[in-house]
Amino acid sequence: MKKESIGRFAAVAAAAAGAVLAGAGDALAINAPTSGSFAYDIYDIAVNSILKGPIGFTCGVASMAFGAVNAIRGAVMAAVPAILGGAALLKADAIVQTLGMIF
Repeated sequence: MKKESIGRFAAVAAAAAGAVLAGAGDALAINAPTSGSFAYDIYDIAVNSILKGPIGFTCGVASMAFGAVNAIRGAVMAAVPAILGGAALLKADAIVQTLGMIF
């Protein structure tokens, strides 16, 4: 690349980074519902019993194992989503609390 195009790229990248930082807002999150609050029973069954329980753990580990087998076979396009999905299942309770304000 020429020096002119490198300088132009750096200027555009700096402007884009500045725009992203200027438009950033506060991070919003909620606490997990407490016993007796609205829809606690649904949250308790979905998150505590399924995602954090043996079902969620088994599905997360199986998904990561499936991704590892696909990675060994060379099917990277199938391995990456399986590994990311398995990791998301294993940390689903934290994701639910973090994204709770959005949904």
